[in-house]
Amino acid sequence: MYGRIIPYVPESLLFIIDNVQDTKGRCRPIMQVRIIAVGKIKEKYLQEGIAEYEKRLRPYTRVQVVEIPEEKRPLAASPSIERIAMEKEGERILAAIPEGSVVVALAIVGEEWSSVALAEALSQWEMAGRNQITFLIGGDLGLSPAVYGRADLRLSLSRMTFTHPMARLLLFEQIYRAFRILRGEPYHK
Repeated sequence: MYGRIIPYVPESLLFIIDNVQDTKGRCRPIMQVRIIAVGKIKEKYLQEGIAEYEKRLRPYTRVQVVEIPEEKRPLAASPSIERIAMEKEGERILAAIPEGSVVVALAIVGEEWSSVALAEALSQWEMAGRNQITFLIGGDLGLSPAVYGRADLRLSLSRMTFTHPMARLLLFEQIYRAFRILRGEPYHK
């Protein structure tokens, strides 16, 4: 049940747990996942897909999506105007990252991991007491150098190019798959 407090933990270390249980049936602190993305999802089919994975993830984790407004610019903007827009988006992204969070920036040139590797990383972060993970998805201009500098990891979903809204759906699916792997539940290989 949400909001139940573990009674034997000193008051200075209280944390909220929910009904997520490990493989031995014990309640454990829930990992909090935040996805910070530039822009809104306009396509209905992507909205529906993301909503489905949000629903599927509820037994495993809390997922919060923070949408950063795209910086307005002319269609034929110069490179300097695009750079300024990317930097402004980057400032808003950095302001939305929770203190102490593990920060994973999605990047075309990032590390390519398997689903199992993502699950193992989530487990390692959780065991290290880092229960707050933030994934970053840039807009059509990408992420600013300052945002990349703040990231603990640059992760690539694929060497292929996807739209940023599609990347958000793929990220949701991979997070869901990772939690299924961690719980020892079946998933499609």
